[in-house]
Amino acid sequence: MLVEHLNPNGMYKSPVFSQGIIIPAGARILLIGGQNSVDAKGEVIGKGDIAAQATQALANLLMVLDAAGARLEDLVKMTIVIHEDADLRAGFGAWMAVWGQRPNPPTVMALRVAALANPDFLIEIEAQAVLP
Repeated sequence: MLVEHLNPNGMYKSPVFSQGIIIPAGARILLIGGQNSVDAKGEVIGKGDIAAQATQALANLLMVLDAAGARLEDLVKMTIVIHEDADLRAGFGAWMAVWGQRPNPPTVMALRVAALANPDFLIEIEAQAVLP
C-alpha cells in the first residue's frame, strides 16, 4: 500500500519531514511506543548527552520497525519529546543523520517538556508506521 506524502505549494518543503501524509484505507499501522535511551540491559545510555540519547532511542525505534517487518521509510509520523533544558538541535540532528537523503519523510512534531518518566531521560521518540 502506498501512502501519499503532501507538501503543498506555498509551504516549506523540508528534507526531513512531510507536511501531511494520506494513509490508504485498509493499511496495517504499527504504533511504536515512546523509545528512550535505555539499552537491552535496562541501562540509560548517554546520561546528560542528548545526542547520545537520541541515537540510542532511534536505534531502539529501528529495532521495533525491524521486528514488525518494516523499514525506516515506512514511518509516517514521529513525535520527539525533549527535556526543556536539552539542545533540540543535537537531538534533531541525530534524527537527520538516521533519515539521511531518503525521499518522503514522515511527519514530525517536537515537544519540550519539564521532565520525562526518568530524571536521566532527555528524549523520548514515539512513531507510527504503515506496514508493507
